Amino acid sequence: MTNKEILNKAEQGERVSFEEGLQILSSGELLDLGETANEIRCKHNPDDQVTFVIDTNPNYTNVCEIDCTFCAFYRHEEDSDAYAFTVDEMIQKFKDSSKRGVTTVLLQGGVNPKLPFEYYIDLVKRTREEVPEIHPHFFSTSEIIGMSEVSRLSVKEVLQELWEAGLRTIPGGGAEILSDKVKRKMSRLKGKTDDWLFVMKEAQQLGYKTTATMMYGHIETDEDILIHLEAIRSLQDETDGFTAFIPWSFKPGNTPFEKNIKTFAPPNRYLQIIAFSRIYLDNFKHIQASWFSEGKKIGQVALHFGADDFGGTLEEENVHAAAKFVNKTSTEEVIQLIQESGFNAAQRDTLYNMLKVHKAESLVEQ
Repeated sequence: MTNKEILNKAEQGERVSFEEGLQILSSGELLDLGETANEIRCKHNPDDQVTFVIDTNPNYTNVCEIDCTFCAFYRHEEDSDAYAFTVDEMIQKFKDSSKRGVTTVLLQGGVNPKLPFEYYIDLVKRTREEVPEIHPHFFSTSEIIGMSEVSRLSVKEVLQELWEAGLRTIPGGGAEILSDKVKRKMSRLKGKTDDWLFVMKEAQQLGYKTTATMMYGHIETDEDILIHLEAIRSLQDETDGFTAFIPWSFKPGNTPFEKNIKTFAPPNRYLQIIAFSRIYLDNFKHIQASWFSEGKKIGQVALHFGADDFGGTLEEENVHAAAKFVNKTSTEEVIQLIQESGFNAAQRDTLYNMLKVHKAESLVEQ
């Protein structure tokens, strides 16, 4: 089939195969890809609005024993700038964030073997009890596996106890590229692709909703990207547990892997990834554009290449900052950026329930 025939097939709602996907991704096509993705996006979601969430992304510890070569954030316990906040300190952070309008806390940290399992249970319980207006979107798959090892409980038992404490959603961090060929070079101690997929499947079967992420722009090939997308598409077929897909490009600053990366992935690659994801992930309702990782202008353009969500306001963020990449915004600016792009800005919660719609003047006039 030609690229045009594959794109027409996708627009008609037919599934693109692995081989067809590899063909159109490897072609370097952008504009036709974007046009098709935008048409599909409008079938999935209201075409006059883009969603966003008011959130923050603090970290409870930077101590980690996994030593991923792409990470500038982690420290070892003996390092002078290593830290682990108490539950009291984290709850106070959440209360302060709530006063500023935050509704979701995306919380992750390192895999810190010195923290007992009770720490995580207490953190979830007290968040639900003391800051009920905050939705706890806590813990990557790597952290959950770490909890299993510390507690000597199975992953399912860990997830069950977290559920009973009040946790309902899990972020998709830790996926990077779901290709073992890549993982062996970038995150050897983090486990294999099947480990990430196993935790996600166990969580989703218990009733959790999760996101799926992808960090590209390092040593992966187009085929590795297809392997990644095929893995999450297949799991979504089985569980329907993913709420959204969120790709971003690798930021090499201050990382052990920095010497292997000469340049950032270019903006047109990001737009291609966004558009291709919308086409290939036919069972994902939401594709998130990132003003944060790719810049505000590219984030706006991505809203016309298949993305329907603008992510969060990220009141606090430390992981990219450790890699010398800092981008800041406010709720007011996020609304403005969405409206300038030609959409109404719809504030949502973690589960994509609409809370408030800020209508753009140009759309009101119509």
